[in-house]
Amino acid sequence: MKKTKIVLGAACALALSCTMLAGCASSSASGSASASASASASASVSADQKAADEVAGLIDKIYVQQRTETTDADCAAAKAAWDKLTPAQQELVEGENADPDYFGRDTGDASKDDPRNADNIGDKEILVVSFGTSFNDSRVADIKGIEDAIQAANPDWAVRRAFTAQIIINHIQARDGEKIDNMDQALERAVKNNVKELVVQPTHLMHGAEYDEMCEALKAVEGKMTVKIAEPMLGPVGETATTTNADKKTAAQAIVDATVAASSYASVQAAADAKTAFVFMGHGTSHAAAVTYSQMQATMAEMNIPNIFVGTVEGEPEATACEEVIKACKEAGYENIILRPLMVVAGDHANNDMAGEDDPESWLSMFKADGSFKSIEAQIDGMGSIPAIQAIYVAHTAAVM
Repeated sequence: MKKTKIVLGAACALALSCTMLAGCASSSASGSASASASASASASVSADQKAADEVAGLIDKIYVQQRTETTDADCAAAKAAWDKLTPAQQELVEGENADPDYFGRDTGDASKDDPRNADNIGDKEILVVSFGTSFNDSRVADIKGIEDAIQAANPDWAVRRAFTAQIIINHIQARDGEKIDNMDQALERAVKNNVKELVVQPTHLMHGAEYDEMCEALKAVEGKMTVKIAEPMLGPVGETATTTNADKKTAAQAIVDATVAASSYASVQAAADAKTAFVFMGHGTSHAAAVTYSQMQATMAEMNIPNIFVGTVEGEPEATACEEVIKACKEAGYENIILRPLMVVAGDHANNDMAGEDDPESWLSMFKADGSFKSIEAQIDGMGSIPAIQAIYVAHTAAVM
């Protein structure tokens, strides 16, 4: 009996040992499978990020202010690489200047625009020079709106376009396939087309840095054709912060009327009575022409419109910084705010710096965060779409002919 018990005990021990070994093997296999799955997932994420980083690099390469011999190919490569990404990979695109919105944001239908870069145009050309915008709907309404008005007023002249921001030109070309001339290209095209008379109409707000750069570029065609440069929207700068002129008054009245029309108020006075202020946000500049913003504020005061406040994204002049405008609105007792861009186009600054709901540094967010106002709303419309503003440019073009 003792021998039998020993044998049985050994058998039991052997069975238990086998069971434990089997369990260990099963656990080992399970762990191995889990590790393999984790490694596979990690490799997938790594591949996704690598593909996204490649696109980000290509976007950063064309996010530059200088056109090069490879710009056309670089724009095409960036778009082709973007199109190959999955939606999940597109969300991972992030670079020095790249993000998913570069190709992914819907800004309207680019096919409604006209780059105005045709040849065989005759010997009389009006070149409309703009900074530019990659927001398609705004480009059509604001910039094309001005160009169309000038063309309608001058049927015997060919109206052509030039943008001064190569970054924007590249963005539009890469995303939408629309090619817009920069200043050098537009002037080369004018020479090639044997243009004899060139009238240059800038859509710039003032005689600022962009205007100066445009004038410098025009030296390239000196002696090849007659060149006449028309005034920007607000005319001559003036000597002091309180200097006004007819163009500034016309522009001020135009934007006030457009703001009222897009609001729920019957008049600017009705808005003032309801303790509503209109805040017009310009770009701002360190150029001497920065005084223009102070002059526009003075123009509003001269026109007896008290509930208008002029500010700038750059906070130059200092009194136009968002914090200062908020303070001024509170001190004046206004409880409701309507924001609108004091800009030719409602592009990146209007959509993001002014009305960006997800950006804590946007004017909309900063006014809300202050907590002093009952309501804050934004009108995202550029000045270029206002007929009275378009008429200013038409008049300036006519004045130099």
